[in-house]
Amino acid sequence: MRRELFEKNVVLPQNFEAEVREAALRSQEREGLRNPFNDEPAELWDMRMSRIRDQLTDLNFSEHFTFEIFQLLVNEVLKERGISVNELLLSINPELAPMELVFEQAMSIERMPVGDRAKLSARLEESKVVLIRHIISDQLRYINIAKEWFTISDMVEVQRHKIGVGRIGGKAAGMLLAFRILNEIADSALKDCLTVPESFYIGSDEMYTYMSINNLVHWNDQKYKNEDQMRLEYPLIVADYVAGEFSPDIQEKLQALLINVGRKPLIIRSSSLLEDNFGTSFAGKYESIFLPNQASLAENLKALTQGIAKIYASIFDPYALLYRRGRGLQDYDERMAVLIQVVEGKPFGRYYFPDMAGVAFSRNLYRWAPQIRREDGFVRMVWGLGTRAVDRVGNDYPRLVALSHPLLRPSNDPKTMRRYSQQYIDLIDLEENKIKTLPIHEVLTTRYPALRYLAQLDEEGDFISLRSNLIEGDPNRLVLTFDDLLRRTPFAEYIRKMLHLLESSYHSPVDLEFAGSASIDNTGKPVLQIALVQCRPQSHMTESAQVPLPESLDPERVVFLTRFVVPQGFIPRVDYVVFVPPEGYFCLQTEADRHELGQAIGRLNKALTGETFICVGPGRWGSSNTDLGVPIAYGDVYNTRALVELAGEGIGPAPEPSLGTHFFQDLLEAQIFPLAIYLDDKETVFNQKFFFDTPNRLAERIMVDEKLLSTLRLIKVTDYAPDAFVQIVMNDEKSLAVAFFEKGKEVKPTLNAAPEIKAEHLIKE
Repeated sequence: MRRELFEKNVVLPQNFEAEVREAALRSQEREGLRNPFNDEPAELWDMRMSRIRDQLTDLNFSEHFTFEIFQLLVNEVLKERGISVNELLLSINPELAPMELVFEQAMSIERMPVGDRAKLSARLEESKVVLIRHIISDQLRYINIAKEWFTISDMVEVQRHKIGVGRIGGKAAGMLLAFRILNEIADSALKDCLTVPESFYIGSDEMYTYMSINNLVHWNDQKYKNEDQMRLEYPLIVADYVAGEFSPDIQEKLQALLINVGRKPLIIRSSSLLEDNFGTSFAGKYESIFLPNQASLAENLKALTQGIAKIYASIFDPYALLYRRGRGLQDYDERMAVLIQVVEGKPFGRYYFPDMAGVAFSRNLYRWAPQIRREDGFVRMVWGLGTRAVDRVGNDYPRLVALSHPLLRPSNDPKTMRRYSQQYIDLIDLEENKIKTLPIHEVLTTRYPALRYLAQLDEEGDFISLRSNLIEGDPNRLVLTFDDLLRRTPFAEYIRKMLHLLESSYHSPVDLEFAGSASIDNTGKPVLQIALVQCRPQSHMTESAQVPLPESLDPERVVFLTRFVVPQGFIPRVDYVVFVPPEGYFCLQTEADRHELGQAIGRLNKALTGETFICVGPGRWGSSNTDLGVPIAYGDVYNTRALVELAGEGIGPAPEPSLGTHFFQDLLEAQIFPLAIYLDDKETVFNQKFFFDTPNRLAERIMVDEKLLSTLRLIKVTDYAPDAFVQIVMNDEKSLAVAFFEKGKEVKPTLNAAPEIKAEHLIKE
């Protein structure tokens, strides 16, 4: 190695030796030796010089030559000594050897003739598993699938795009595995349109390095603190992390990344070790941060490093910590890797965004029509950045697509279709270097290339497909329906194929996030491009048998009945109901008062630990818009058995299935049933006497401000029906959910079907 340095004039021999001597003298001074020739024996001085000479050789060589050149030198020396490289590599233990040697061993086997390679297939598989475990993921269910698909070349490509030490985490692992599977077994048409974003990875161990150099280690015990401390201290943690700095080495590599990418917008995404794993999606628990990346290099680098710091801090988000605690993962060393991706999309004037983005599920858990096939999957998509597809933004509606019947909508009424079409778009403003949310008609014009696939024209209640981008009249009549994307392109077919192939390979239902574009080629045929952004096992409710209802259910026993998008399930016993009266909620004039109510519900949720209860309230639970629903998060309701949303005139917007949102994922994983009661539906039953006339026991559990007493009620079932509890039966085949009073022992699940209940036989107050 030194010979290579000298021959290539990287350093002159005399200068190199002078540097070695100077470093040796400095090392003596650090040890308290002031007279190098008299205080130290000659043989010890020679050993010191030799070791420093080797260290400086390694340092200079690593800075100026590639690993491939190092490999050539090693092979040359071994050949001179009569040692077979393959024999030497096969003698190493992959579990203990440096990753460079494991890579070399695996690549050496892959380069062998087919006959020789077959004899070493076991060693190749061992090396592959070791590399997956050290570089990608240590989760056994993931490894069992990944080892069948990944090649050593795939591992090399990951390593080339990785910064720092550690694994690349669950989100990156899921994306790479899904793309590898589809690229191997999908048909040529699907392969041709499928891509993944340009991606870079920061190893999970770098989180601890960042904590160490910025004196942040004292925050590492947050997961063992109580909930109030977590919530109180989290803003301080974020501030401390954002104020920190990365090591010069990481700074240089991040700057090189920005130079390599250019001025393309980026997204920084969490990729913790448990994220997107089987049964633990961590959906929405950690940060994802968009970077427009349109400023100077120095400003872009600062935004990138601060964004990564916020991702690191989000591992201490109280909702993430409570999520881990609720799933028995509190003691796991949940390190945070970071995934940096180029944002999928293209410029349109001053804006940057994709034609479509969203989330797709291989199993459609909620059906709005009996002909919809659950096994064909479901899509929730929007125009623009995919944030509005996965978050309950409150003031908007994505397009819901049942892949077995892509054009079948929850409602075919034109007025309803227009009202519940997408109204806003999330995008990147390249000129202002910002992420923005704008009304769609500020962006959607006749010049938009994919207009004919995304929008239709509202002609007095009829939606007319566009044959060109020339539109007569008011462009505000354009409505985002996506109908022609679904009718005139193979989009739905491609997504359905992707989901089926991945479900088969994962041996589990999956969900994936995507972004894409639609255009027309020279022959007039549609051209699709679909970027796979994320893939993970799909969250689901535990399968339960249907419980039969009494043959003749007394109307007085009914608490509520609904037929709106009902899941399959059964809640055997409910003793308490947390109720937010609609009129009380909407009397709260300020957003601060409504958030105070949400915090009170969080305290009540904690106080009711060990009790069986459900939550009933107006509008959308978990909405970011307090005018449309109660502002709570999963961490405020994780003990409940069901979240019931009331809708109707003067109460809240028409219920919208939250399928595909991060909030919905949380409910499924926690086995919390989401239900909606549309009070304007003539078949709905809602026992107002129970909800409004039963005594309020709130003060027995928590202390609240007097102004909240009319907005939050804690109902004990036995106060209304002595010696009784509430049971809830949900039957998705009949699209029926009914809650009713029951006495005696809890009814146990059976396989019998529930009898038909006619709403007109039940009391509706």
